[in-house]
Amino acid sequence: MAAIDRDARMLRLELGFLEELRDEIRQEAEVVPTTPREFMAWFEHLEKVGPGQHDSLFEWIEEEATLEELCWYLTQEAAGEAGFDDLVAMTQVRVPERAKLELARNYWDEMGRGNPKGMHGPMLHFVVESLGLDPQIETTVWESLALANTMTAMATNRRFAWHSIGALGVVELTAPARSAAVSKGMRRLGLEAKQRRYFDLHAVLDVKHSEEWNKEAIEPLVSDPRDGARRATAMAEGALMRLKAGERCFERYRRELW
Repeated sequence: MAAIDRDARMLRLELGFLEELRDEIRQEAEVVPTTPREFMAWFEHLEKVGPGQHDSLFEWIEEEATLEELCWYLTQEAAGEAGFDDLVAMTQVRVPERAKLELARNYWDEMGRGNPKGMHGPMLHFVVESLGLDPQIETTVWESLALANTMTAMATNRRFAWHSIGALGVVELTAPARSAAVSKGMRRLGLEAKQRRYFDLHAVLDVKHSEEWNKEAIEPLVSDPRDGARRATAMAEGALMRLKAGERCFERYRRELW
């Protein structure tokens, strides 16, 4: 009974946390168009104008950050990494067939298509180990932990399934530019190709992932004549919640590093 009471209390806190995040972006999401073509144009435009996009932090990492500063950034990011493969796996439960297949293809890529050396998670772990980083909750800024909690909470609560698809889609949409900047910073500081591999991969592969996610998951879900409009609003909320959480991280990182 104690475990059930504890789980119920944590679930109330988790859902309250998500609803507070929704309140921040609700008005913005309410005016997002819900017809398929207009929604997709709005969604894809988030790469240019979404919260936190093309933050000056990443130009600074690419051109100016010291190795110590880069390691601090990477430690924060590693500590707040929720695991894209696991988030996709939890989100795909009972979603419509076409979207489910796209999430499955994305998951298979994250898993290295069955080759342990190609798995994305261990690539990030290699960066952490090779640089001697020590990600710990106690030394991670709350904004990074909140970002991970946001993504995990949406993926594990079925009432937020469409939110999670929007949030994961916007990660694929916006990650390439950030990954490329971090990789260039690592190269400038003399880090080896194997250490840069995780970021090199996401700078290129996520472009394709985003195109396919938008075409095979988001657009078909929005195009459903019965439920498409409701799904569109939920996915808009999820995307904005994810971007807002990222924006808070970038602002905090700048305060700490500069």
